[in-house]
Amino acid sequence: MRGSLVGVLSLLLGSAAPREQEWRSLFNGEDLTGWTVKITGYDLGEDPLRTFRVEDGLLTVGYERYDVFGQRFGHLFYDQPFSSYVLRIEYRFIGEQVEGGPDWAVKNSGVMFHSQSPQSMARDQDFPVSLEAQFLGGNGLDERPTANLCTPGTHVFMQGELTERHCTNAHAPTYHGEEWVTVDLVVRAGTSIAHVIAGDTVLSYERPVVGGGAVNGYDEAAKHDGESLTGGYIALQSESHPVQFRQVLLRPLAGGR
Repeated sequence: MRGSLVGVLSLLLGSAAPREQEWRSLFNGEDLTGWTVKITGYDLGEDPLRTFRVEDGLLTVGYERYDVFGQRFGHLFYDQPFSSYVLRIEYRFIGEQVEGGPDWAVKNSGVMFHSQSPQSMARDQDFPVSLEAQFLGGNGLDERPTANLCTPGTHVFMQGELTERHCTNAHAPTYHGEEWVTVDLVVRAGTSIAHVIAGDTVLSYERPVVGGGAVNGYDEAAKHDGESLTGGYIALQSESHPVQFRQVLLRPLAGGR
């Protein structure tokens, strides 16, 4: 099975170096043009503590101006929705978690996709209704795989059966230090999704739908349980541990946007 998946991915992803005519950079390396922030407890676009910014060409999530985290979960949304694509993200964890961050959020971040729009989020909502490719870092001792799946306000099918658990671990490596990690998501509208690291598919699932919990403070008008997720917005997380993103690249697939 792995051989056939690698063959398909080699056709989709091409060489390790993206070609300009095929890939689109969502992050320009200079500023946050094209992105909109939404932080719990603040209005859309407000980021008074500069949680999200660009430093030395890197999209940086930091908490130097926070006294305590205070459950101020944040998401930086790209302004355009997408449906079928390959998303390539290069990230690394740095520094220490800010005081008051949840224990589970140490070296924890991720990218939301097939997400509701930032405009439809309530002021005090913690997470968008979406799928999350969860990025984790190790503690130097224990296994803690990255590129997992979490499902705030959503469910997926795995091997033909509806899965209602909130998070599912990938068969992925643990990265203990501050090294750069590259994760590819192969997203095919409302049909299939694969998480890929170094050419290996570490997690796959299909047919995402709206439903379930793990999201609080939302506007009920923006959550339609049972609705198929065939596209949506992409957002980078702030969950209390500093993280940097070096690349956010997107390659549309046939029939997608």
